[in-house]
Amino acid sequence: MLVVLDKYCKPFIFLEVDNANKKIIIINMKNKILLTMAVVAMFAAIISFGGFLKIPLGLVPIVLQNALCVLTGALLGSFLGSAPCALFLIAGLIGLPVYSGGTSGIAVWLGPTGGFLPGYFLGSLVSGLISGKPKLTNEKKSIIRVSIGIVLGMIVIYIPGIIHFARWALSSGKVPQDKTALAFTLSTCVIPYIPGDLIKIIVSIPVALKLRPLIAQYLYLEN
Repeated sequence: MLVVLDKYCKPFIFLEVDNANKKIIIINMKNKILLTMAVVAMFAAIISFGGFLKIPLGLVPIVLQNALCVLTGALLGSFLGSAPCALFLIAGLIGLPVYSGGTSGIAVWLGPTGGFLPGYFLGSLVSGLISGKPKLTNEKKSIIRVSIGIVLGMIVIYIPGIIHFARWALSSGKVPQDKTALAFTLSTCVIPYIPGDLIKIIVSIPVALKLRPLIAQYLYLEN
């Protein structure tokens, strides 16, 4: 239960009543906001670090950033889950070397893999919205939602990636004469990565379920 002491005071002060332990916790909302900002920045840094871990494979390298974006969405939940990914994308857009392989700038967005960047954001958003805000305990409903959220989040990443890659391949004359743009795209940047993405999903789901109660303890007042 959450009780507002004085909504006009600065910083806002709230009381959280812990019925289980028969105690009242005083919460400084200014500190809560700072903590949330720090957590968002930390996860954005983790996503950025994932860009330096890649395995070259044709035009589209194998990276961890897609799984990290989706996992972050599931961990933080709701709209907050997409904030670290948005921060990561903005950082790369203004020139910080946080994209795959330490790259940055608008040129990456216009290149063959540029469509996956907005896909990262959409994937984290979908994962966060479906998973919902983390709670102190993982109920059966939460386990199902997190699992679905991570799976759909990984799938959503491919949608803008496929569209952009197909358009890029057509405009640059990369499509073989015996293939359509869609067939070439699927064989180049989708099918070879399915096994790896399945492994990422299998690993991400238990990690999310393990860490969500910890996130709930520090970021969310009502559980």
